[in-house]
Amino acid sequence: MNLYKIDDVAKECGLTKRTIRYYEEIGVMPSPQRTDGGTRLYTREDIDYLKKVVRAKEVLGFSLQELHTYVATADALNEQRFDYQQTTEVRERIEKLTRMETTLAGQLQLIEQKLQSIHAVQTELEELRERVRSGIQKLQAHDPQSDEDG
Repeated sequence: MNLYKIDDVAKECGLTKRTIRYYEEIGVMPSPQRTDGGTRLYTREDIDYLKKVVRAKEVLGFSLQELHTYVATADALNEQRFDYQQTTEVRERIEKLTRMETTLAGQLQLIEQKLQSIHAVQTELEELRERVRSGIQKLQAHDPQSDEDG
């Protein structure tokens, strides 16, 4: 198993070392293994996990609190998936899949809320753009020089 130092992880994930340490500190990312000297050692799984966190933050625009919730939900889903795989009884499997569905609904709700916020901002900007265009047209209609320039 390959182990990576924080410099390598920071470079691959596009983060600073301080940000990675901060994510560990607030629980967005689990603490990695350490050497006897205290040097952090990350696995490929740690790096992939951190990339998911970065994607959620960048693409979805999650705040740190939302990131924490998103990560906790993803962790719960992974545990539920593992529990499901260990179960053979049909009723238990149905129950576990039902829990997974509920967890997924929670993640989808987080994303839906973010999309609604983005849509609201988009609507405001489109309305502002229309008012600006209207203002330009009104000014051009009353400015005799605009006919000569245009």
